[in-house]
Amino acid sequence: MPIRIPEQLPAQDVLLGENIFTMDSQRASHQDIRPLEVGILNLMPNKIETEVQLLRLLSNTPLQINVDLIRIDDQAPKNTPQSHMDAFYHPFSAVENKRYDGLMVTGAPLAHLEYTQVKYWSKMTEIFDWSEQNVQSTLYSCWAAHAAMFHFYGVNRHLREHKISGVFEHQVLTPHNELLRGFDPTFFAPHSRFGHIATKQYEDVAGLKVLARSADAGTYIAATNDKRKVFITGHPEYDPETLHEEFLRDTEAGQSPQIPENYYPQNNPKKPPMVRWRSHGSLLFTNWLNYHVYQTTPFDLNSLNQGVRPNNEV
Repeated sequence: MPIRIPEQLPAQDVLLGENIFTMDSQRASHQDIRPLEVGILNLMPNKIETEVQLLRLLSNTPLQINVDLIRIDDQAPKNTPQSHMDAFYHPFSAVENKRYDGLMVTGAPLAHLEYTQVKYWSKMTEIFDWSEQNVQSTLYSCWAAHAAMFHFYGVNRHLREHKISGVFEHQVLTPHNELLRGFDPTFFAPHSRFGHIATKQYEDVAGLKVLARSADAGTYIAATNDKRKVFITGHPEYDPETLHEEFLRDTEAGQSPQIPENYYPQNNPKKPPMVRWRSHGSLLFTNWLNYHVYQTTPFDLNSLNQGVRPNNEV
């Protein structure tokens, strides 16, 4: 939320220099308020678990948010009851005429498929293009982040020989960027993926900036200068046991996975994992909602892409 301060307070110039949004009393008295409209395109097979993780992060804000859960197709998910899907999820066709302040697109277990081999790739590209006109800011996570980079910019990932799995130290590259407001200079975040895009490939895209990266895991957060697209290659939403459960699942499937790095004390899977990413994960989503959605979206969502941004208020 913006901070309301007296007009001409000397601190205002300092805060503005740090890219902190302030509001004087006159402007505050003219605010119109409405709930934010946020869609979640959930591509994960265990949808209920993912819902809990994402909604937990979205709830850590004083903003009122209306959430639509969206499904990519009508196929029954492997790890989610059909009754749950029927009760809580909208097919994209039911919401494509709606406009959203924010959209989140999750990862998907599609690491070893070329994008064009994904059965719903044509629908994904349709939604990607639709979001350009109907969503103020879209956050792409993990597989979706790489897929969106490929669709919008022609940047393709390469697959690592071994899955990158673990909790890695990252460096903030742009300390005054609003998306990283309140972050420590170094912080931790989980990764679980085979795909990789080199940092230079992000940097070569005009209008796209790398905001945080890891020496071991590569680029973690990148965003367009207009705040309309955010790419998150890791999993700040993960629960403490998620990487452990993935490790057990892959082990039982005979895949001989590597032990997640920097996750278990003494690298021992029998010990409870070290949890050191949740505060920054929560802060990342709060900053996205505040600075990339709330502060930029028009009050009237019908004015999206018409150049109308009335006082950046919702």
